[in-house]
Amino acid sequence: MKRREFIMLLGGAAAVWPLGARAQQLAMPTIGLLHGGTATPVIEAQLAAFRQGLKEGGYVEGQNLAIEYRWGEGKNERLPELAADLVRRNVNVIAAVGGPASNQAGKNATTTIPVVFNAGADPVKQGLVTNLRRPGGNVTGITFLSEELGAKGLSLLRDLVPNAKTVGLMVNPNNPETPRRSADAVAAARVLGLTMEVVHAGTPADIDKAFDSLSERRVGALLLGADAFYSNHVPQLISIAARHKLPVMYYRREYVEAGGLASYGASVVDAYRQAGIYVARILKGEKPGELPVMQAVKYEFILNLKTARALGIDVPMAFSAAADEIIE
Repeated sequence: MKRREFIMLLGGAAAVWPLGARAQQLAMPTIGLLHGGTATPVIEAQLAAFRQGLKEGGYVEGQNLAIEYRWGEGKNERLPELAADLVRRNVNVIAAVGGPASNQAGKNATTTIPVVFNAGADPVKQGLVTNLRRPGGNVTGITFLSEELGAKGLSLLRDLVPNAKTVGLMVNPNNPETPRRSADAVAAARVLGLTMEVVHAGTPADIDKAFDSLSERRVGALLLGADAFYSNHVPQLISIAARHKLPVMYYRREYVEAGGLASYGASVVDAYRQAGIYVARILKGEKPGELPVMQAVKYEFILNLKTARALGIDVPMAFSAAADEIIE
């Protein structure tokens, strides 16, 4: 090879190498989103808030961030393999949202990839972290403590339907938190002087059967247990409750916006936004074990007066005034 050709070859290599290195440096980070449910309109609204949180942290999907979505579609047994697939793809962060089974699958899948959960249950009782202020390890997240809010929702339901001395509780038997949540709800009902009938519904067909069972037991009102599965079947739940003329206290505003009677709970949409912010902070270099588990601070009591009138419920003025939002 002639000296001139050799020098040109070296020059060409020097020009190409920085471009390749630069492309590697600019490769978009990828997060894996693990969800126990399906991409329904309700869940899409939550994910929009999650993306908003990412945006507030400087990340926009498709511009400087990629998201790999994995859906359990209500089948919790699928979640461990879906989480393992995200680990094999070596994503930068796993956002394990959409129910306790998803939270647990994300945590169990890895001890090295950061995991951010969005949990309605107590994350310490779930075994996700050992300390809320300083989680340690690779896991942190947001909690909105749905089961602790159930007692308040039950109290509001009693005040809204004072003649209902027997109330129902519908829970998903496939949720690992169900036994503890049911026991806590029954105890809360007892304190309020109420008798509670617990029914299980873990499939769409079960929901119909559960309402029939509640009717047979002459239950006067229903508290719906917090569960990602139910978020996938909002129209069905609202329709059946209307058909049975059964007052229901839900745990998210989306049910009331769809025609349900009332809800009390944390703003799940805002909790998803906070989860997005946490993911962005981790992508920028913060360690998940040093980020305290954040508790949702926005709680809402939403009341649908149109549905109340349809059910023959005369809502006192003072009770309406206590609502954060009235839907006419």
